[in-house]
Amino acid sequence: MTDNPNTQTESTDPNRKFLQVNGLKKTFPTPGGGDVDVFEEVNFSLAKGEFVCIIGHSGCGKSTILNALAGLDTPSAGTIILNGKEVTGPSLERGVVFQNYSLMPWLSALKNVIFGVRARWPQWSKAEVDAHSRKYLSLVGLDEALHRKPAQLSGGMRQRVSIARAFATQPSLLLLDEPFGALDALTRGVIQDELVKVWSETRQTVFMITHDVDEAILLADRIFLMSNGPNARIAEMVQVDIPRPRLRTTIFQDQKYYQTRNYLVDFLINRSGDEHASADDNVPTRMPDTKTPSKSPEHA
Repeated sequence: MTDNPNTQTESTDPNRKFLQVNGLKKTFPTPGGGDVDVFEEVNFSLAKGEFVCIIGHSGCGKSTILNALAGLDTPSAGTIILNGKEVTGPSLERGVVFQNYSLMPWLSALKNVIFGVRARWPQWSKAEVDAHSRKYLSLVGLDEALHRKPAQLSGGMRQRVSIARAFATQPSLLLLDEPFGALDALTRGVIQDELVKVWSETRQTVFMITHDVDEAILLADRIFLMSNGPNARIAEMVQVDIPRPRLRTTIFQDQKYYQTRNYLVDFLINRSGDEHASADDNVPTRMPDTKTPSKSPEHA
């Protein structure tokens, strides 16, 4: 693995100023009366329209970071600046898709999306809200299920509604907390394709948690690797240098896929527990070494 000579560190790259996270830390009390730092000195920034995935073992604080970005949790230290404004609480400028769908069971798929769109643009006419909501449900392939309630939808279809609602409100930052974690592999793959299609059209800024290395390579521009908690940090940032559009059926034909995958799996298995991970607050973005063997290791 070598540094990319064309990539600057987080603190000096002028293009990555849309979202800035500086010195983020979260401390929780322990049953014994002390405190534990789940993560500390988390520093990163995102460019507008960038798709970033974050990977790390359970307990490293990924979801807590996402909740802080959403304004649903307050960090113990540090700042989050989105589009020039500090994040201090929830806002329609930030949309969240959770693993458990979070739909209103008494509303149809269309009305679930309409609810979010109407809240985002209360000045719009009924016809404008309806047309906008239908457009995003169509993008995720739910034209035939507009009037079904969540109980009448499969798990995959429910998550499509959640994704459609999140994208339809056009938030400045879209936060995805393992949105496909509860789905079977086949359904997961189909919805990954739907997500790529919607993101390709909207180019919204996305921060996504995943445990799936292949999913991260398929979706992300960059992948953040968390060291193990407690006292976790973002240890490395990996550039996914595979041209878009990327397809699940062909991405494995690109040698860079194996180079990137090998590196990520090696980090998760062998290096995520390094206590010295990310001692430098300005973590450079890295790219896989072109000398990395193309043979893919076993799945993590």
